[in-house]
Amino acid sequence: MGDRPHILILMTDQQRADCLHCAGHPLIQTPNLDRIAEEGMRFAEAVTVAPLCMPARRSFASGLYPHNHGMWRNEGELAESDETLFQLLQRSGYFTAAVGKTHYYEHKAGTDLRTREAFMHTRGFRYVHETAGLAASLRTTSYVTDDWERKGLLEKLKQDYVDRTGTGVEVIQASPAPVDDHLDSYIGRKAADFVDAYEDVHPLCLFVGFAGPHDPWDAPGAYASMYRPEDTPPPIPIPAKPATLPDYVEPNAPFRAGAPLSPELIAQIRANYYGKISLIDYYVGRILKAFERRGWLDDLLIVFVADHGEMLGDHGRLRKGLFYESCLLIPLLIRWPGRIPATLVTNALVENIDVFPTLVEAAGLTAIGWHAGKSLWPLLRGETSNLRESQLCESGRARNHFMLRTSEYKFAVDATERTYMLFDLAHDPDEQRNLAGDASAIDLENSLRRELQRRLEQSRCAE
Repeated sequence: MGDRPHILILMTDQQRADCLHCAGHPLIQTPNLDRIAEEGMRFAEAVTVAPLCMPARRSFASGLYPHNHGMWRNEGELAESDETLFQLLQRSGYFTAAVGKTHYYEHKAGTDLRTREAFMHTRGFRYVHETAGLAASLRTTSYVTDDWERKGLLEKLKQDYVDRTGTGVEVIQASPAPVDDHLDSYIGRKAADFVDAYEDVHPLCLFVGFAGPHDPWDAPGAYASMYRPEDTPPPIPIPAKPATLPDYVEPNAPFRAGAPLSPELIAQIRANYYGKISLIDYYVGRILKAFERRGWLDDLLIVFVADHGEMLGDHGRLRKGLFYESCLLIPLLIRWPGRIPATLVTNALVENIDVFPTLVEAAGLTAIGWHAGKSLWPLLRGETSNLRESQLCESGRARNHFMLRTSEYKFAVDATERTYMLFDLAHDPDEQRNLAGDASAIDLENSLRRELQRRLEQSRCAE
């Protein structure tokens, strides 16, 4: 790829693909993320290969599917056998740094995250300033909890979290922390400070892991009231159950009824969630300003991505772990002035593991071990309009489930290989009519099953 640029990877936690102004959202203001999209390419159909935090993040770092690396739940850690993106970049001469949430190991109660820095060094990071998400930060210790304790905020945050989670209902209210001391503010500020202070002669790869907009619904200060609930778009409704739907489908996790969510509650959650995204966007701007002060912005390669999406009331559900579009589709923006044309949008079927070979190629590396992702450079250079005919996603939250998505259809099987999702996305983008068990769709089901099997065998044979 020629001269190696500085690289900035921005990852949010549990952010939907549609929750960017540049993606057409009617309400959310994200001027700094929009700028990244305007100066590069937005991947409108990007998916995560795992709709759960740790499996998705391990896949991103290793370029592998969960069925390759074996992490299906938020358990375990990034294995020594995984050759990581950050190891490869470091070997090619990059100074690799991580600020914020990585979640490459379990954040167990009582852990001091600083005791895991040696582990993070072995996984490819020379500099580590790590936090967990809010819930895990309140049961562990780290740089940010020390900061909160010095400011008299730690016990307030702990009590606030107890108050939010002890009632069995969703609580939507501003964080007790001021805006400048919110977890995402801390992460964004420390990332900008690191850029300002960077003095190494090597090109920099900085990974910034924001903890939001993951719940709790705790946007701070003015961000908590930035959006009015009554202005938020309505959720995708809960569909009627087709008469043809097999009996085994409804007990499956995607269709199991949760606590009732009123339209008013969903609207309040959405407004708070949007505020958290705008807070993150502000700190993305702070980080970009830091690169600009150093004179590096004009040749900075930026990747903005989320680990997975968020249901946000769609289908009557919250959070993640499911194969619905709300969980599956993720924002993905890539920008490198002079190398990637500006204001591009593609509907190519890409996956989050494709970032791995893309950045390795940008760093000038050609000889690397096997990985499952596909370099995005043929798309970024305009050489093709698509890389693959289907996308994979895998979930182990309810045992090992597999999903295949094409430009027209979605197909999912449970751990016993029974079809429990079959949607015609071209005509039913809101996934309201499940064709699983419908006799009229049997040929389609068999065709998609064969394609899923082919994709799994194709990725396994290279292990």
